[in-house]
Amino acid sequence: MKKIIFKGCGTAIATPFNENGVNLEEFSKLVENQIQEGVDSIIVCGTTGEAATMTEQERLQTIECAVKVSNGRVPIIAGTGSNNTRAVIEMNKKVEELGVDGVLVVTPYYNKTTQKGLIAHYTEIAKNTELPIILYNVPGRTGVNIKPETALELSKIENIVAIKEASGDLSQVAKIANLCKDNLNIYSGNDDQIIPILSIGGIGVISVLSNIKPKYTHQMCEEFFNKNTEKAAQMQIEAIPLINVLFSEVNPIPVKEALNIIGYNFGIPRLPLIKLGEENKKVLSKCIEELK
Repeated sequence: MKKIIFKGCGTAIATPFNENGVNLEEFSKLVENQIQEGVDSIIVCGTTGEAATMTEQERLQTIECAVKVSNGRVPIIAGTGSNNTRAVIEMNKKVEELGVDGVLVVTPYYNKTTQKGLIAHYTEIAKNTELPIILYNVPGRTGVNIKPETALELSKIENIVAIKEASGDLSQVAKIANLCKDNLNIYSGNDDQIIPILSIGGIGVISVLSNIKPKYTHQMCEEFFNKNTEKAAQMQIEAIPLINVLFSEVNPIPVKEALNIIGYNFGIPRLPLIKLGEENKKVLSKCIEELK
């Protein structure tokens, strides 16, 4: 059985920017609140964190900040993925020194690769770090899909411990669960599939929703783990309107606006992302208020 970095709700945390770069003061407030509200892990500099438009120094500062604020209370997982294998290896060395508990490594985007290339890419990354690795499969963004048979091969590597599955294909997730069994932990990468994926063997979610509703998202997972499956399913269903509006425009456009609505100063995303449209903003405010 592979190491479990966390079980339950991991927040794919957003990043606030100001004229000087990352607003670490505001970021620290959100990290602390997330921990106080019961999340089980925090994932820094992923898609929701806008890592694609951050400098390496900004990424390292943000990851270091999360590690310091957490101070061991919850695992901190760093997004270190790139379409350059050597760049991932070098970034992993740096975040390992910062004291992270694991890394989230997205499939190569733009240049992409074959299934054999994915195996070679992740094998080389795994050989060069002692950190536990979570594969990140999000073909809608990268144009690359980790097939179940490829996940099986990668699950044979000791420090490849989990996969964040954001393909949206429950049949594929079920096949990964069937092939890999305890050798690869599965996290839902889609907030509208938390309970469906838990029901076929997943152990948690890496969530956008929990930026706004950390206690709710954690509790949804807990209800399922405590065998209150009807309650967990109802919570999933009741969250769908808010989840839908959080993805009404490209993530993290809506979630940054949602953080502003609930009292944080998270500003707007960096270009090429722009602020949320007014109509969606109205719907977002209503849905945040309605989900208790």
